[in-house]
This record gives sequence, C-alpha cells and structure tokens, in this order.
Amino acid sequence: MARSKARVYACCALLLLCVLAVIVCVVVFVRRKCPNDSFFRGAVAADSGTCSRVGRDILQAGGSAVDGAIAALLCTSVVNAQSMGIGGGSMFTVMDSSGKVKVINCRETAPRTLVPDLLKSCHKGFDREDGRWIGVPGELRCYELAHRLYGKLPWADLFQPTIKMAREGFPLPQVQGGHVANIPADKTPSLRKLFLDKDGNLLKTGDIVKFEKLADTLETIASHGADVFYTGRIAEDLIRDIRGAEGTLTVQDLAEYRATVMDPWTVPLGEYQMHFPPSPAAGSLLSLVMHIMEGYNLTPATLTGEQKTLVYHRYVEAFKFVNGLKKRVRDPKFSSDEMAKQLTEQSFANHIRSLIMDNRTHEAQYYNITPHLDSGGTTHVSVLAEDGSAVSVTSTINQMFGSKVVSLSTGVILNNQLADFCHRVDRIFPGEQPPSSMAPSVLKSRSRTLLIGASGGGMITTGVASALMNHLWFGKSLKEAIEAPVVFVNSENILKTDSNFDKTVTEALKAMGHKHETAQKLFNVVNAVEKVDGCIFAVSDERKRGEAAGY
Repeated sequence: MARSKARVYACCALLLLCVLAVIVCVVVFVRRKCPNDSFFRGAVAADSGTCSRVGRDILQAGGSAVDGAIAALLCTSVVNAQSMGIGGGSMFTVMDSSGKVKVINCRETAPRTLVPDLLKSCHKGFDREDGRWIGVPGELRCYELAHRLYGKLPWADLFQPTIKMAREGFPLPQVQGGHVANIPADKTPSLRKLFLDKDGNLLKTGDIVKFEKLADTLETIASHGADVFYTGRIAEDLIRDIRGAEGTLTVQDLAEYRATVMDPWTVPLGEYQMHFPPSPAAGSLLSLVMHIMEGYNLTPATLTGEQKTLVYHRYVEAFKFVNGLKKRVRDPKFSSDEMAKQLTEQSFANHIRSLIMDNRTHEAQYYNITPHLDSGGTTHVSVLAEDGSAVSVTSTINQMFGSKVVSLSTGVILNNQLADFCHRVDRIFPGEQPPSSMAPSVLKSRSRTLLIGASGGGMITTGVASALMNHLWFGKSLKEAIEAPVVFVNSENILKTDSNFDKTVTEALKAMGHKHETAQKLFNVVNAVEKVDGCIFAVSDERKRGEAAGY
C-alpha cells in the first residue's frame, strides 16, 4: 500500500515537473520571438523617460496598472509642470485583468460663484491666464478613487519618487525649460517666482529646479490621503491664494468635489472594441473620424500616388465636420448627450461621409463651424501591467502652466479650465464640467490590446486618429505611426502640417481649395502601449522628447 502511494506521489511530482517545463519552454519561446525593442511583462508610456521609468518601477514592485499610472502622473507634475498637476483634472479609462472597462471622470468643475460675464472675456484673444478661469481641481480625487478600486501598493509609496525629486531638485528638462523661458516678466508673478534662482534670475534648461512647497504638500497628502487637499489646511491655504489672484473658488467648492465612476462608451473598430470616456470627453468625436475613414477601406496602397491626396482630403473634410460638431459635446448633467452619443453610431458616420465630395471643399457654413479654443497643454500616460490590466489616462491643467497662478503656500499650479467653455456654451452652470478634447482609449480584440491617448488640447483627436490610421490601416509599426507627420484642422478651418509633411500632397490640397499653414511645431503628443502575441510595445512621442519604459 505504501509502495503504491509512493508511486502515485512520484507520478504526480513528475507530471508537475513536466507542466513546469512546458511553461518554461513557452515563456522562453515567447521571449525569444519578441523583438529587441519590446517588453514581456509590463510597460509605461509617459511623456518623459524619467516618469515612464518611475511608473515601470512601481509595476516591478508589484503595483497595479493604476499604481503605475498614478506614480507616472505625479512625476509628470514636476518634470512637465507646464502640462498637468494636482491643480488640474483627469480622465482614467481602466481595464481590469478580466477585460472589464470602467471610466473614472475627474474633470474640473465650475465653482458655485463665477466672475460676472466671464464668457464675454472669451473674445479678448487668448489671454485667459488669471484666477478667474480656475476650475475646481479633480486630479487627486481621481487618484484616490482609482487606487481604492484598483490599487495594490500602499498609497504613500506612489508619491515617494516625486517627493524626492521635488525636494532635492533635478535639471530643468528641455521641454519645460522652453516654456519657462517664455514666462513674461510683467505678468504672472507667482509663476515667475517659482522658477527664479537665488539671485532672482529665471532658471534655464539644465539648471536645478526644486518644488519644495509642492514636496511638502505631496508629503502631507501621501501621509493623510486626498481629503487634506479638499477639506484640510491645504484646502484653506489653496483657496486663500486663489482668491488673492481674483479666483472665485471657495472651501465649499473643494469639499463638494466628487470623482465619478461610469461605464465607457464602446464602439466597434475593425477587429477591436474601442472604449473611451463619455461626454464631456471627446471620444465620440474620435470615433466619428475613425468610422468615417474606416468606410474608405484604407490600405497601405492608398498612401501612394494621387490616392494619398484623396485620403488626406477626405481626412481633412472629416475634421471640418468634427469642428462643426464640437458644440454638441457637453457635460451630460447639464445638457442632453443624445447628440454626442449619436456621433458614435456608424449610420451617422455614413451620413457625414456622404457629404464629403472628393473634388472640392466648402465654406465654413457647410460644416456648421463654431469657433473654439485651440489649447496646447495636457499629458497622457498609457500603462499595461503583467496581469493584463491596463490604464489609459489623460490629465491637464489646460494651457501651458494653466492659469499661470501658483499657490505659493502649497506649490500647486492652478488650471485655467473654465476657458474651455469659451465659444462652446452660452452659460456656465455651477458644478458643470467644461467640454474636453481628452480621449484616453482602450482598444481590445481577441489577440491584441492597445492603449492610446494624447495631449495637445484640440490636437488630441488629430494625434490619436492619425496614429490609429497609420497603425491599423496603413501597416506602420506603432512607433512609425506615432512619429508620422500629422495634419491638424484648426478652429478656423485652416490646415496646419508638420514641416516634413508631404509637400506634393500639401500643394494638391491647396489646389482643391483648402487653406494651409506650415506649423513650426505641432503640439500633439501621442503615448501608447500595445500587446501583440505576448510581446509588449511601448512608444512615447518624441515631439515632447518622451521615452517609454518596460520590463
């Protein structure tokens, strides 16, 4: 009897060894077939190599995709402080390891009290850089809720890399340094003070920059949670500084802010299901462009000869209609989102496609164009964890350095998100979220996962649509697709192209009646992570000198 049991145990042990051997072989095989520029377990694509590595390190320490995203965003709040921070807001599109997708909306909101006739100031150019335009920040409530639902590591651990950088200092990066150099001497004194050296000179790229007050604030939040930002001493200091800059926010506005969990809007796109946040985000506009272009059956061959001009003519026309429809996308709590939902339907894309003529363009009225603000701030982070969970998150303080108001007692740079209401609404309601160009998306098929999003204000839709077309339909690698020159149609229906865009196509488009300008620099910045057959590809856009990281 004992001998029989021994044989059974030996057989079981042998079987277990065989199973382990098979697993090891599979792992080795998959590793071997993955290209050198790919990863095997997880990856982060932020808009700086420093912050991608911070997020990756969190994943390697056992953190979830959400943990990695939060750590990377906190890092970005100092490395690219001109783009985002805890004084702004964000939208998370999160997929758990089972494939279930949720959206966490922490877009800023309008305060209870607004400066009278604020919208009339929209007509005074683009100078919306004071406390009057500050919305109630939602960023930290997003981190708090996302971490509670999906986090694995302790909350405080996610803050430590950024606290260390902010307190000890780091060389001012080239991208942030370029924007610091443009801080005017006669305006925005609180922002300018943040970047002065001990002799009163403005810091230059490569100089050591410290955010010591922000480090104190982050340390308190790391120890005591997000509530101290919304109801504690930090809230009181923040509001006092905002009121001193003509802002109208109150401690009540902060205390009443809530993050929202919701289902994503989901549309088919080829083999994928594409998930993105509902209104007031702009995923519906992105899906409209993609469905319009999908109907033209694009292939690599359509980028040759005269076909290439036709592709971009149709693409530009599609975006002109999108510009005309932006006014339809608003906070559904204050305006019906039926029209925005309609934008995601294939039948609506078919209708718009039928209005596009292959031999001509039209006057603005044909597209029902409404003017809007083309801003250029924001950041995007894409994260894929080892267990298959994923995050696509876009965060912003709106324009570069937001309102250019810094709360010097907390170190927080405040948004100017209320400017996004300009030319899009006739009235702002207390608690209303401004319309947004953010579209953090998760695309999932049976064999592939693609996380993608962009920064660049109004250029977000352009950047993501261009990358998706080049990757899904034109046969380009993810890196090639993101690096490809883009065409941006601004609020005045003028085409702006990268300097290296095909000049033959540009001239042909001008001959068809399109107005054109060559841009010195387009600020769309796409960051994406894709998993294909066990191999993970992560790309951060080089337009912002980004660099992805993985393991």
